[in-house]
Amino acid sequence: MEAEVLRQKTAAASAHSRQEALQNQLDQLRTALRYPDRRQATAQREALARQKEALRQSLEEARTAFSACQNRHAALEGSMQRLSVLLQSMPAVDAGQESGRKAALETDKQQKTAALRLIQTRLDANTAARRNLDRQARRLAQLEERLQWVAALSDTANGKLAGKEKIMLETYVQMTFFDRIIRRANLRFLVMSGGQYELKRRVGAGSTRGQSGLELDVIDHYNGTERSVRSLSGGESFKASLSLALGLSDEIQSSAGGIRLEAMFVDEGFGSLDEESLQQAIQALARLTEGDRLVGIISHVSELKTRIDKQILVTKDKSGGSRVDILA
Repeated sequence: MEAEVLRQKTAAASAHSRQEALQNQLDQLRTALRYPDRRQATAQREALARQKEALRQSLEEARTAFSACQNRHAALEGSMQRLSVLLQSMPAVDAGQESGRKAALETDKQQKTAALRLIQTRLDANTAARRNLDRQARRLAQLEERLQWVAALSDTANGKLAGKEKIMLETYVQMTFFDRIIRRANLRFLVMSGGQYELKRRVGAGSTRGQSGLELDVIDHYNGTERSVRSLSGGESFKASLSLALGLSDEIQSSAGGIRLEAMFVDEGFGSLDEESLQQAIQALARLTEGDRLVGIISHVSELKTRIDKQILVTKDKSGGSRVDILA
């Protein structure tokens, strides 16, 4: 039994010695390792694997580039051989002749350079002129457009529009006042003509080729017709003229801001009137004298002497002079 215990102790001591030896050997091996643990070693191994792959790709690229260079080298070698053959077959170069050609080419180059500068200068000048012409053309187009507008306005103001009545702006304004004068004149003309005639401005022009707008027509209320005022007889024309003169006088007084015509003279025309027309004209003139207005009649008609109270008689003498008598 003791022998067995001794043997076991001896075995344990031997095992302990081997354990210490193994532990020392393990410590030495750990000291010899480049990485302290497995994680760092694995990371390093993966990094080395990536580096290896990059180096492999670089190697493939280098092999491809090397192959391309070899092909290029072979092509250049072939070109060199062909050029060498051509060079051997070329005649000898005369240096003096080539120098002369070079000088001639340099001179030609200088001439062409000078010509190019001249052309460039002309091109710049022409370009500037073209830009100026374009600006002038645009300005001209604007002026032409304005001219068309002004011409249309001028044609309108001067009554020159094609296919329209030839009524100038001045005539158009006159037409407005003329209508007012006619309305006042008709108050007299209806009385003088016994209600037969009435004046009317012609609205429609007979032709678009002539100026229009101030022509007069007369309405005959006896037969319901309308005709030109030129168709009136001498006495009727006198009545119409007198009515217009009176209408103008009335319109001036109405629109002239308080101006009053205190005197009016009628020269001749009474000799063309018959007895009834003469009576109507005198009655119309007599009504004008109301309100301290002076109406003078210049006439040689003897019938007027018995109808007018206040007269100025002018008598011609045989000696060549004249005599004035006032009858009040």
